Formats: sequence, structure tokens, C-alpha cells
Amino acid sequence: MPLQIDILTLFPKMVSGFFSESILGRAVENGLVDVRLHDVRDWSTDKHRRVDDRPFGGGAGMLMAPQPVFDAVEAVVGDEPADEVIYLCPDGEPLTNDIARGLSRKKRLVLLSGHYEGIDQRIRDALVTREISIGDYVLTNGTIAAAVLVDCIARQIPGVLGEENSLTSDSFNANLLSFPQYTRPEVFRGMPVPPVLLSGNHAEIRRWRHEQQLKKTRERRPDLLLKDIQQ
Repeated sequence: MPLQIDILTLFPKMVSGFFSESILGRAVENGLVDVRLHDVRDWSTDKHRRVDDRPFGGGAGMLMAPQPVFDAVEAVVGDEPADEVIYLCPDGEPLTNDIARGLSRKKRLVLLSGHYEGIDQRIRDALVTREISIGDYVLTNGTIAAAVLVDCIARQIPGVLGEENSLTSDSFNANLLSFPQYTRPEVFRGMPVPPVLLSGNHAEIRRWRHEQQLKKTRERRPDLLLKDIQQ
């Protein structure tokens, strides 16, 4: 059975095309992952399909109200419990490859995309099992974040990527950034490919690539090397 991912959002059209293109589109078409979009407004009891209201205590912006979200999650989950109900939010745990790899082994995930100033805390307390952030910045809504999370999870599923080895050479695997890569021609506008990559000596190529990973990681993300030592 493919991993089923249900996304609850106010803007399903924003990402419907995203899940039908490229590698992710092929994964869906080949039955490796099953992505389902649900419009939270469909569960609003307001005649204008409103899902938001002012926060108690004052403050800027609006909050997604509990009624439509509770009804949406309960209806979507139904009799098939989800392994996780994930709320995409700036104050969640930072997304990592390890988190995505773990989620890719689940059977069913429900992703809740926030909007406005967020969601009523009671939704988080009663329904959400995990909160994830895709970075230290704020988006207009969580739908894009949900799409990023799905993409990150899906590529961990066997068969989704054309070459499984590409997973092991990606940035952040083994807490290292990726090494430089080159293709034809050997010289372009006076810029040559490093000779070691043309040598045919695979041991030397592996050594060079690892050195380049260490160099880039020291320069750009020394925290990753510290994390590796602490582990």
C-alpha cells in the first residue's frame, strides 16, 4: 500500500499542479504515494464558508476557528487512524532529512495547513500529534510548507527517485553538504572540470568528493559537523 498523505488546506488549487508534475507526479501516478487534498471550507457551518475569527484578548489578524478544522480532521481521518496529524507552523520542530525519512515509513499522514495568524490552540492540543517548521521564516499560509514536506518525504520512498544512490549524495546526509558536480563540456568559457573527475580513478574521485563536502560544510554549516561530533 502506498503512503497516504491527506492535506487539509484553504487553498487546494495552490498545490494541485505541484503533485502532478515531475518526479512527485510520477510517484503519484505509479502508486508509490497517494496525496489527497481537502478544502477545510467544505466543513464550515457559516453560510459564507468562513473559517476564521478574531482572537480573544485582541491582537492583529485572524485565527482559524476550531469548528471547521475539528470537523474536517475527524471526517478525513474517519475509521482509518493516521500515524501523525502534522501542523505546519513556524514554531514547530525544524524539518530535517531524518524526520522526513522516518515519516516516509508511515502508512498515513494528515497535514494541516494554517493560515492568517495561525489556528485556535485547542486544535493543536486535541488533534495535532506533531508540529513541523520548514525554516525560520513566515509564509502567507502553510499550504506551501505542506507541499515542501510532502516532496521531502516522498523522495525517501524506495522507487520514487530514478537512482537510489542520489539519496546518499544529497546535502545533509551524514551531516554533510553536497560536493560540486560537473557535466559536459570539459571546458566551458575557460572554466575546466577538475582533472580528478576525468581520471577514471574512482577511489580518488570518492576521496576528492568527500574532501569537498567537508570543506563546504566547514565554510557554510559548521554546526552540522558539531552535530555529528555530539552524536
